[in-house]
Amino acid sequence: MSGWYSKITEDPTDLTPLVECFAYFEGQLKEASIELNVGGRIELISKKLPGMAEYRFNQLQELEAILKFLNIRLDKKRAERFRFYLEKYDRALSATEAKNFVDGDNEVLDLALLINQVAMLRNKYLGVTKGIEYLHFQIGNIIKLRTAGIEDASL
Repeated sequence: MSGWYSKITEDPTDLTPLVECFAYFEGQLKEASIELNVGGRIELISKKLPGMAEYRFNQLQELEAILKFLNIRLDKKRAERFRFYLEKYDRALSATEAKNFVDGDNEVLDLALLINQVAMLRNKYLGVTKGIEYLHFQIGNIIKLRTAGIEDASL
């Protein structure tokens, strides 16, 4: 496993490891799409399928953990900026006005955009796991055809 979650959470104030993390997971997505374009003997493909599913699902879970970590950071940043606008703004603000200022705050927006990027990457991995499910389904159907007497089925 890549261990990106621990690299990112090691210093919560430093989000620069996210750049390398994005590059790594994008590269892994390319590998995954190649893995899903399978061909050959069903026995060999079905033998590799559980390991492939486990590996890609673990990557998906790591992205989910990174996303959760960033959402927690966003909540913390929102609370800090909300407090700032309520306490230190040059006039008294209502809670609604302070919330509106928080929603437009540059630090909050930057973190929200990072979260959106991780969510998009996570969604691509959801697509990979869906592709693995479909591959499993197809192999199962081909095996049923073989059982019915069609011996030369291959992908």
